[in-house]
Amino acid sequence: MIPRYSRPEMVAIWSPETKFRIWYEIEAHACDAQAALGVIPKENAKAVWRAKDVTFDVARIDEIEAVTKHDVIAFLTHLAEHIGAEEARFVHQGMTSSDVLDTALNVQLVRAADLLLTALDRVLAALKKRAYEHKMTLRIGRSHGIHAEPTTMGLTFARFYAEMDRNKNRLEKAKWEVATGAISGAVGTFANIDPAVEEHVCKMLGLRPEPISTQVIPRDRHAMFFATLGVIASSIENIAIEIRHMQRTEVLEAEEYFSPGQKGSSAMPHKRNPVLSENLTGLARLVRGAVTPALENVALWHERDISHSSVERAIAPDATITLDFALHRLAGLVENLVVHPENMLRNLNQFKGLVMSQRVLLALTQKGVSREDAYRLVQRNAMKVWERGADFQSELLADPEVTAALSPAEVAEKFDLGYHTKHVDTIFGRVFGA
Repeated sequence: MIPRYSRPEMVAIWSPETKFRIWYEIEAHACDAQAALGVIPKENAKAVWRAKDVTFDVARIDEIEAVTKHDVIAFLTHLAEHIGAEEARFVHQGMTSSDVLDTALNVQLVRAADLLLTALDRVLAALKKRAYEHKMTLRIGRSHGIHAEPTTMGLTFARFYAEMDRNKNRLEKAKWEVATGAISGAVGTFANIDPAVEEHVCKMLGLRPEPISTQVIPRDRHAMFFATLGVIASSIENIAIEIRHMQRTEVLEAEEYFSPGQKGSSAMPHKRNPVLSENLTGLARLVRGAVTPALENVALWHERDISHSSVERAIAPDATITLDFALHRLAGLVENLVVHPENMLRNLNQFKGLVMSQRVLLALTQKGVSREDAYRLVQRNAMKVWERGADFQSELLADPEVTAALSPAEVAEKFDLGYHTKHVDTIFGRVFGA
């Protein structure tokens, strides 16, 4: 991923230096297990650890690979240059390249998941804080983009919190799903290596042994992982879209923080654009772009092929780096979001009580008016508000069919905004706990 949308902590996980360090640890731990089983001399296993403080030369490994056309063999050759050919002759004993590649990839994905979970915690904390801050800040709810009934800004933040909390739970499961390793040898039969080696390596790396690997770890695990990243990205866009709408000039219920010296347009000095939210929409598209290739990686030929390899070399770093950046950008956006309660109230009242139509409808049915007639009475008065800007309550009070069923006081009571916030505490209790 390009530096513009990258955080160094996540980038480091996918660096060649990190990858080769994990490969080295897999090989070294495997040698320890082999020595404990008496398969290789203990002195040789100890010799491998002499490279524990070595910074592997990426350029040198690339140079060797240019000849061997095989990345794992190139690494093993370079390792032997550090510890000696004689000491290195038992390295990779009974193993195949995928044992190293797949186990290392899953270590990287687990580490990436840990950073993403930390980022999600920051997003959740920001959403919760803003939810309580605006728990009773009234705003108009919209369906189809049209005014519906009153809600609160706190409930808007709360529903985004609940969604991201589900995403955290999904990512924890996806992390567990992908946290397996395989040191099972060619075609996964353990013919040339004891399963105890796999158990030891996985334990040392914080993984679980893959129950059955066919020279590769099954890619349904990775498909679930990247699909989860895609869902999280869609949730990010869900929040971004809401903020983009709220910042529209005609709405202006909230806006991104506009810092001193910031410029909104090269041509129009008055502009304050929702650039962060729009950027999040774009980044979400990139993360979701990894999902379909990950799903297509599940179907491999027989015990293995490498059609998945080139895909994962691209989508694993790109999707995790992009999502990590997007989550932190979202957290900062929510933390600094400027909310305009007065504009929310202005928008809510824009159509002069029209959004209370359902309350009047229900009140009429409670007074014995059929639902069909009640709907007709309310709608015909509501259309006067739409068409000529009339006051809804005044129109109702001037309608003899309405006042035949409801007294002026009963009509007026239906325009109490507090009616719509009476269960906010209940919803908050469900979302955030007691």
